[in-house]
Amino acid sequence: MSQSGKTAIIVGATGMVGTYILHHLAFDNLYARIVILSRGPLNAVHYKIQHEVVNFDRLDPALVKGHDLYCALGTTRRKAGSKEAQYKMDCTYPYEIAKAAKANGVEKFMLVSSLGADPQSSNFYLRTKGELEEKLKALQFDNLVIARPSILIGKLKEFRLGEKIGIWFSYLIWPFLFGSWRKYRFVHARRVAASLVITASYDLKGVDIIESDRIQSFNLEHYHY
Repeated sequence: MSQSGKTAIIVGATGMVGTYILHHLAFDNLYARIVILSRGPLNAVHYKIQHEVVNFDRLDPALVKGHDLYCALGTTRRKAGSKEAQYKMDCTYPYEIAKAAKANGVEKFMLVSSLGADPQSSNFYLRTKGELEEKLKALQFDNLVIARPSILIGKLKEFRLGEKIGIWFSYLIWPFLFGSWRKYRFVHARRVAASLVITASYDLKGVDIIESDRIQSFNLEHYHY
């Protein structure tokens, strides 16, 4: 599935899922160039990578140029410091980046969202993710792929007690999650990243929502890193 000459853009490449997206793209032949937009330094060196340190509050739209864009931006309330700051990272920034991408002719937008994302949700986090999904749909990319993972497991760069408790609880109830409940099983960040990369390799149009149970079904035979 070589698509030599194509450029991928990644925002959120330093996070759990974003790190795996970068690994997949660096060692796959989908893209000849990878542009990473981040607020700080990146410990990744590869001949495909072009790294741009940016201020998302004053982002230069000219940097958001390529064929496909992968967005794994996100934070926690604790790390952000307030609901307003979390909303900016989880919704405002991705949407502004998406607008610039659309204006520059980016064809595909791959988003890491969340299981239960709903603009009408009473839960702030899920409502924020849902609002972003609706905003992105309105931009009408040729192909918008939305991954909605359940609780993520993988290498965390910081200790998060809430997530550790959630994972522990998920292990306890795993044997009981069948049928329509299967999507609530925890999912590895590597698998979420691969589901987006694999889907991006297809010639799809419109909106494709990948719920957590479907993420679990992707064949990762060629993704050993």
